[in-house]
Amino acid sequence: MSRLIATVGGVGFLRPAPGTWGSAVAVLLALALHYAGGFPLLALATLLVFPVGWWATANYTAGSENHDPSEVVIDEVAGQWIALLVTSYGAWRMGADPLALYPGWIAGFLLFRLFDITKPNLIGWADRRGDALGVMLDDIIAGIYAAMATAALAALFHLVIL
Repeated sequence: MSRLIATVGGVGFLRPAPGTWGSAVAVLLALALHYAGGFPLLALATLLVFPVGWWATANYTAGSENHDPSEVVIDEVAGQWIALLVTSYGAWRMGADPLALYPGWIAGFLLFRLFDITKPNLIGWADRRGDALGVMLDDIIAGIYAAMATAALAALFHLVIL
């Protein structure tokens, strides 16, 4: 079970760039959750994926010298969902089709990947922890950074363009 969760049903075994595949699947899952229950369902799922992902990652990597194997992508799901909460909330609050806010979904995806790959400041610190919590935490922080950047871009767009 931990392997299935940690690799998000095997998505983490896709090559190249399993983290990007995991993030792309996370976007599709976030959209499905939003369509099924709006922002509240996505927010609840985001809260639940962290402890479940932490457990799965700890179990999957137990006894291994590699604390963060590339096939573990549940952390990308958790972080990506955080990055997308801003756009989901906007669509839900306005009663809009979430795909009408497609620039926000794209920005959330790209910004999350940027922060997850480059690992600036706190993201790098969390990544260097060397344990399952660090595996999850670096993506949580990257998701927070991406959500803030997505919100800033949305505000700029609405103030300048509209």
